Amino acid sequence: MLDANLKAQLKSYLERVTQPIEIVASLDDGAKSREMHDLLKEIASLSSLITLLDNGNDARKPSFSLNRPGGDISLRFAGIPMGHEFTSLVLALLQVGGHPSKASPEVIEQIRSLKGEFNFETYFSLSCQNCPDVVQALNLMAVLNPNIRHVAIDGALFQDEVNDRQVMAVPSVYLNGVNFGQGRMGLEEILAKLDTSAIERQAEKINAKEAFDVLVIGGGPAGAAAAIYAARKGIRTGVAAERFGGQVLDTMAIENFISVQETEGPKLATALEEHVKQYDVDIMNLQRADQLLPGKAGELHEVKFASGASLKAKTVILATGARWREMNVPGEQEYRSRGVAYCPHCDGPLFKGKRVAVIGGGNSGVEAAIDLAGIVAHVTLLEFDTKLRADAVLQRKLNSLPNVTVITNAQTIEVTGDGQKVNGLRYKDRATEVVHNVELEGIFVQIGLLPNTDWLKGAIELSPRGEIVVDARGETSIPGIFAAGDVTTVPYKQIVIAIGEGAKASLSAFDHLIRTSAPD
Repeated sequence: MLDANLKAQLKSYLERVTQPIEIVASLDDGAKSREMHDLLKEIASLSSLITLLDNGNDARKPSFSLNRPGGDISLRFAGIPMGHEFTSLVLALLQVGGHPSKASPEVIEQIRSLKGEFNFETYFSLSCQNCPDVVQALNLMAVLNPNIRHVAIDGALFQDEVNDRQVMAVPSVYLNGVNFGQGRMGLEEILAKLDTSAIERQAEKINAKEAFDVLVIGGGPAGAAAAIYAARKGIRTGVAAERFGGQVLDTMAIENFISVQETEGPKLATALEEHVKQYDVDIMNLQRADQLLPGKAGELHEVKFASGASLKAKTVILATGARWREMNVPGEQEYRSRGVAYCPHCDGPLFKGKRVAVIGGGNSGVEAAIDLAGIVAHVTLLEFDTKLRADAVLQRKLNSLPNVTVITNAQTIEVTGDGQKVNGLRYKDRATEVVHNVELEGIFVQIGLLPNTDWLKGAIELSPRGEIVVDARGETSIPGIFAAGDVTTVPYKQIVIAIGEGAKASLSAFDHLIRTSAPD
């Protein structure tokens, strides 16, 4: 199961274990159970503190639990946690084995103080880059609080459960049998949903903060670069973000970030946050900007947040990025996460052997169709234009696949379903005006991005497409307010460009501070 390099790395990690660990496997006679047993044997052989027991009787097979002898930790993996989830397994072994978490003391205490019974179940896929954050957060909570139980379930392996619960997007989390949430959730976000007073407490702390010299709104590549460049100038810098990493967290393979041959979005997002933390930057997560109140000349600017918090600053850098563009057709919202999806890497394995459509013929759409063709029974790609817009090399690959149908000049007009899940779509042939029905089980929307500027309408100049209008220095229509990244009119929405624009906006903000604070 593990190659020599991976075994060596895992062995070095397991040297940090200080307390005995029991791995209790629940197996049957299937091939996956044999595969799991081989993996667990290899892991147990790497540390004298790990014991493997085969006498588990959990209903989910294959699965295994991690605990300390005589302990009360309830943490289980149903399925073989390889792929993106191998890191989750390693962290779980370390934490059950007594290695301390990197979570802040305040967060750890908040977890330990939770009262009640919390039985969490998380459905994941091995190709999902969003799932590990959720799995790792809930695993840690199960280690720290005996009232919390967590089982991470490979949806592709336990298809009957997925079908019964109609899970069509991962990660999907259930708490005490009831849907708790879908999509990426970090530890702080999960705690905020469980401990509702935490949002109010955090808002009170934020409201008490003094004004910043530079306040960055957004924690993606542009926001991270802006924060670092500001902090290096020695000025008071704050970052308020709904989620650190932004759109990068939803990106799979990254192969065009100069000097890094290949990486993945979540890894890059973590590296960005860790880099920012090397400086004196006040990071405020789970803060969705709600209103911008520009100050007049010589006055402070103010940003209000959905949490009830409010911050003031001499200069503001807007780096709120963009989100997936929606089709805005009947049925899309009704069947979102019930057949309508936006991440083929995450949710594709849940549609194994089924029929799906991809909406969009650019690079993202064609790449999605190629990836899905290796999993699903059939892919129908619909493009609004008269021809595909993807790179020629991608189109050649797409056209070589036997289970892909490409339809151009097609306008999707409705998502249909049975009230519970998607069962098809309707599109109009733009040349003939004839409406066609396509029977399918899943729809993956890949039609570009929308800037996150709804909260800025009326407060700052926006382009007809809703992007923040900026000049060559990154300054907006309001002196002292700057913007950077995918949220602006700067062309080419690329990570490397966003980072450069963030740095530029920060340098411009510093220059503004120098000039406006200079004596007459």
